[in-house]
Amino acid sequence: MESAQQLAFRFREVTLNGTWIANTNYKLALSTVTFEQATTKIGSLNSIALLTYHLHYYMAGVTEAMRTGQLTIKDSLSFGMSPLASDQEWQQLKENFLSDSEQFADEVESLTEQQLQEIFIDARYGTYRRNIESMIEHAYYHLGQVVLLSKLIKERAEESIVG
Repeated sequence: MESAQQLAFRFREVTLNGTWIANTNYKLALSTVTFEQATTKIGSLNSIALLTYHLHYYMAGVTEAMRTGQLTIKDSLSFGMSPLASDQEWQQLKENFLSDSEQFADEVESLTEQQLQEIFIDARYGTYRRNIESMIEHAYYHLGQVVLLSKLIKERAEESIVG
């Protein structure tokens, strides 16, 4: 069974410093995304900025719940980002995301094996372990979207220059 330290390591891998699973992580993938790229919409797909906000919303909410025992986030608000108006706002979103990723990993790392098996807030949410593993899987899911959107946006930009 995985320990809290291993779960924290896996979360840091997807958000901050790993390349084993996806050959990238959020810190790396977002480092080259400009404000214009982050806010570009392709059809009905979510923007890179909105996906970053969405994952941050859940991560920050679960971190707070781990600290306080109160879960205040709502699925209906997880895509409720106000449109970004500047590069400064995009940079701040990325900084908050990365900083809070480390805080989430720190919270996970501090859990005991017993705590990992305890119910997370309410029985319908399962255990702490289940929620942490879900956060890791959720992060990889959206990381794939971020990478694909980034490639599509860059290809479109190159085509408009050449064509």
